[in-house]
Amino acid sequence: MTIPILFEDGEALVIDKPAGLPIERPRAGGRSLEDHLATLRLGFQRDPVAVHRLDTDTSGCLLLARNPKALVRFNRAFEERAVTKRYLGIVAGNVADDEGTIELSLSKISSAEKGWRMIPAKKGKPAITHWRKVAAHGELTLVEFRPETGRTHQIRVHAASGLGAALAGDPVYGSKRTGPRTMLHAADLVVPRDGKPAILAHAPLPVDFAQLGFAHE
Repeated sequence: MTIPILFEDGEALVIDKPAGLPIERPRAGGRSLEDHLATLRLGFQRDPVAVHRLDTDTSGCLLLARNPKALVRFNRAFEERAVTKRYLGIVAGNVADDEGTIELSLSKISSAEKGWRMIPAKKGKPAITHWRKVAAHGELTLVEFRPETGRTHQIRVHAASGLGAALAGDPVYGSKRTGPRTMLHAADLVVPRDGKPAILAHAPLPVDFAQLGFAHE
């Protein structure tokens, strides 16, 4: 597997993470991003380190830090909500409005039958997602998501409970029968830096989006 590099300089890489590739090694074993870190050194002595997380099924922009000082700065940028993230997702269903903002606090629950998942809860952690309808094809809609916060499974839960239309293929919050995977793609990433140009990265829509009728944004 060749992983496309979207941005590279002395302290950062942004890769186009393929769907299905977990960032950390699964407990049951199998391939992960860790198998590619030596290749992604690109002449450096250290393995790059993932700064944030994308779900295994999610494709697109993933920031890697190439040294410990950069990792600290990038983590701070995420914590301070200085990072701009833009996602594209295919939802199963028609979306009536053209755009809006979803504000649903999220909390984690767990059960022996279903494992863990996130749910909307008044006492949960605040979560805000701005969205815009991009295109429709049959019973599917392409939606742009701009999360203001970075909660676990935020876009997935906000699509299902806020839009009323879960991401296509989402086995937890929707139905895996509606898509080949959870159809979410991290399309753009902007990370500001003091004294340096911002990190700018764009990941084009992957092939499986085109297969569902969305070849263009």
